[in-house]
Order: sequence, then structure tokens, then C-alpha cells
Amino acid sequence: MPARLTAINRFPVKSCRGESVDSAVVEPWGLLGDRRWMVVDDAGSAITAREANRLVLVHPEITPYGLRLSAPDLPALDVATPDPAAQTPVALWSSHLDAVPAGEEADAWFSKALDRSVHLVHLDDPRKRPTSPDFSEPGDRVSFADGYPLLLATEESLAALNDEVVAASATGRDPLPMTRFRPNVVVSGVEAWAEDDWRRIRIGDAVFRAVKGCARCVLTTIDPDTAEREKEPIRSLAKIRRWDGATWFGINLVPDTSDVTIRVGDEFEVLEAVPPGAGPIRPVR
Repeated sequence: MPARLTAINRFPVKSCRGESVDSAVVEPWGLLGDRRWMVVDDAGSAITAREANRLVLVHPEITPYGLRLSAPDLPALDVATPDPAAQTPVALWSSHLDAVPAGEEADAWFSKALDRSVHLVHLDDPRKRPTSPDFSEPGDRVSFADGYPLLLATEESLAALNDEVVAASATGRDPLPMTRFRPNVVVSGVEAWAEDDWRRIRIGDAVFRAVKGCARCVLTTIDPDTAEREKEPIRSLAKIRRWDGATWFGINLVPDTSDVTIRVGDEFEVLEAVPPGAGPIRPVR
């Protein structure tokens, strides 16, 4: 059986719950609708679930007019895509750019959800934000994703990790779901950890560059259903997937084709790869 695309996920608001979809349009900066919204503090700096764990309980859904937001103990709220004429400066890691305020009603809703003063902003033009030049090309762009347009994971690598996670548990815990890792695309039918060696891949009619492994942070330790934190998967990744002081799971992709629709069930093909054994693509030290 050929390798296949088994899941597509988009995350309308950075660090909030994702949407599983059957198909998605690939744009130069990521999947259509992925991470075009973000929550910021009063100074305009990004707030993520790393420090505001309850963001993972917020469920945004893309609508024809913008977003519908829902969360435990709050009424649902419809947010219209704001007029890009009004811009405000925001910061996301080393990126400094302008985004569009979503308005007082959305700000008040998210402030109640997180129990702190926050603001919702929209990225009207993703061409504003370049990717890291160390792992991509000058014309590459990204939305409000951490660093690159898409994240890929494989079912086989998750199974290999879960072998370690379950074996390390004294209580016979359940395996971790893929939602812990928030990938945009999931493939199956490959060897565990083979993604370390890929450099160009094809999903359906879309071609991507694999530009960097994904170093994992505390966000993966937050249960997406409860917002509670634990030690896994970082504890197990540190045993089997540790290089250069970081733990790694998944690979970051940059599209080489755009305005192409990918669908669950599409054939997956490795177009270019390097010999195995070097681990994930990572900074040269």
C-alpha cells in the first residue's frame, strides 16, 4: 500500500484548538485559514498556550464572515473579519509586524476566557512575515505559526513514541493522541522517524520542502481536553529523540506549489532524501 495523507488540521487562532478537515488549499504561507488570528497582551506581544494553558480549550471555527468562538462556561461569539484599514503593531518571537484589531467584543470574550487583559488580532496579509532565513528562502512567508508554514507528523513516529510513553508509565496510561503535537498534515505508511531524512515530498499534487525538524516545547505537555500539564511527551522524547539539548517530533514544511488542494487519502511520496542517521534537520552547532 502506498503512503497516504491521513489527517489535515488547521488552527484558526494560534494556540487554540484546531479543526480537522477533509481537504485544504495550500497557500504559500500555510493552509488556507491556518493561524491567521492571534491573541496578544496589552503591549501587543503574542500570548500562547505555553503560558496561558486555557487557550487550548478555546474552539475557533472558520465561518464565511470570520470566526465563531466557543469555550467552557462562555457563550459562543461570532467575530467578523475586521477592516484592514486599522492596524496595530504586534510581536511574535523575533517578528515585528502590523495586524488588525478584532474589536472590543472579541477582546472582552478572550479576556474572560483567560482571566487577564488580552486582545485578538487578525493577519490580513501573510506576506508581511518572512520565515527564518536560516532554514528557508528569501521569498518564503508564514502566518502566525511559530516559524514555518506547515508541520507534518507521521502515525508511525507517534506509535514509536507511545511505545516509550506507555512503557514508562506505572499506571498503564493511554497512548498520547496526535492532537498533542498540533500537526497540519499527518501521513501513514512510512517507517518511524523516516521524516528526519526527507528534503522534498509530495502530497497529492502539492510539493513541499522539508526545512527543519520541530523542536518540541512545554505546549506538548498540555492536555488539549483539560488544559492540565504533565511530564509527557517531553520525558519520553528526551530518552529517544534528544539532539543538541532539544527534543524533536515532526518536520516543518514550506510549500513549493500553492493554490493546490490536498485531501485526506492523497498519495504521499518522498521526492528527495538524505541517508539516515543524522537525526532531524537542526541548527549547525
